Amino acid sequence: MKYHQPRPLSEFTEECIGPVLSKQGFASTDLVLGWADIVGDKLAESCVPIRIKFPTNRHAGPDDAQEPATLMLRVESAFALDVQHLVPVIIERVNARYGWRCIGKVVLQQGPVLSRPKRRAPIDLTAATEKAVDRVGVIEDSGLREALIRLGAGIIGTAKTG
Repeated sequence: MKYHQPRPLSEFTEECIGPVLSKQGFASTDLVLGWADIVGDKLAESCVPIRIKFPTNRHAGPDDAQEPATLMLRVESAFALDVQHLVPVIIERVNARYGWRCIGKVVLQQGPVLSRPKRRAPIDLTAATEKAVDRVGVIEDSGLREALIRLGAGIIGTAKTG
């Protein structure tokens, strides 16, 4: 009997939402999932990618270069002007991420941007919390032990308030 090793949920992301995103022109999920890493947390709060539209070059020959695509962003109305001024930076960062000039234009669509969950602050392990969490006993795998300590500290509720 063949046993399968447990896999992180992140490995299933591509196969779960990949088909939906491919209908919107995204070749992979990395632009949508890594948007905050590409443009920065502050800008990612006010705009999100919704579609990539590639041009249809029906009359282009085999030696003609592919025209860059258009990235469509949904932008909070209050930040539309700010994002419009940052369009060259967004194009540069997306193209740098992919390593070629895939995006040549950005179109802004004003509308509500769903807020993404904030990154949690690191957990402050005080001596009392660590003692309470230390009830897990002796665990030889240091990675597992640290993960259980973080989980216990999170449950006890000692997250830093910043």
